[in-house]
Amino acid sequence: AYYDHLGLGNRNSLAPSLIGQVHHGADDNASGTAGVIELARLAAGSKPPWKRSVLFMTFAGEEIGLLGSSYFVNHPTVPLSNIDAMINMDMIGRLVKNRLFVGGVGTSPGLKPALEQLDKDAGIDLNFSESGYGSSDHTSFNAKKIPVLFFFSGLHTDYHKPSDTADKINAEGAVKVLSLVYRITDRLASDESK
Repeated sequence: AYYDHLGLGNRNSLAPSLIGQVHHGADDNASGTAGVIELARLAAGSKPPWKRSVLFMTFAGEEIGLLGSSYFVNHPTVPLSNIDAMINMDMIGRLVKNRLFVGGVGTSPGLKPALEQLDKDAGIDLNFSESGYGSSDHTSFNAKKIPVLFFFSGLHTDYHKPSDTADKINAEGAVKVLSLVYRITDRLASDESK
């Protein structure tokens, strides 16, 4: 996930008359950042321990051009050939009508069937896209031929405005999303096959 937003607003604000006010970014993308922290907490207690190492990362510079994720894939701390998948959470806090967009399922043949199976417990209405490209950090990894999954609960009228505040987060929905993300992370980290 990425942790930057628009600060007091800038050319990306969709409320130009409100530039100078705090653009909170509760959904975009404090929700994804909180998701990374929660997944790391859950992973620390996973039993049995995962067979694969998992890096929990948050990036800066997404709002101005995927700078953090692009830097990482061009200056990795581990060989890119050792990275089997990247999971990105961008705006997961406003689940509406139980619908969740999941991009990147076509970047590896096992991703969509695994998500469909795991979703039987989560019970979310998943809307899939095969593509691993988009306007978020997973694109940097997909460009390096690394399979990706992109979890996104959708745009809303508060997007890139000061009104994207914490009181509008659907906490119950975010828990459902994280439950599914944790399950697929557990599946990927426990499977020895590529």
